[in-house]
Amino acid sequence: MAGIEIPFEIADGITLAVMKEHLQHLREECRAHLEEGSWMHPEDYHDSMTKLIPSLEILIRYFGGDLHDIP
Repeated sequence: MAGIEIPFEIADGITLAVMKEHLQHLREECRAHLEEGSWMHPEDYHDSMTKLIPSLEILIRYFGGDLHDIP
């Protein structure tokens, strides 16, 4: 059995959807921490704000995504 082949457009779409979902999760987690006082480890908050969120925004744009449709 050879394996499954997925067209590039489909693979990129899946990748983009996963990155958008994770970006939304990180933004919500940081918002809840700041506005509602939800507990978040200080290193996690720092990494989310300085590394993960900015990196995901760059990658989403690179894959052709729009950041305006992500809450």
